[in-house]
Amino acid sequence: MKTKEHYETIRRLRQVEGELAYSLDVFGDKLAEREKYKAVDGIDAVHFYLVHKFGWLPSVVRSMSPEDLRFVLLEEMAGFTLPKAAKA
Repeated sequence: MKTKEHYETIRRLRQVEGELAYSLDVFGDKLAEREKYKAVDGIDAVHFYLVHKFGWLPSVVRSMSPEDLRFVLLEEMAGFTLPKAAKA
């Protein structure tokens, strides 16, 4: 039988994964604003940006894990913090 600590660890892990996915989505909003995208925002803006920056197929970019997306965007995301409106 699993322990309470095990489930607390799993819950916290999933919460952190969700927070990281959320920050990537919010970064996409900033990226869309910076690049003056009119039709995309959030994670779609991240995908659109990578397709155009690297010439990758949309299907390849969409199949990337959030961890891989953050890795590819390390330089672009340097110094990024959530805007006040996006903080809980």
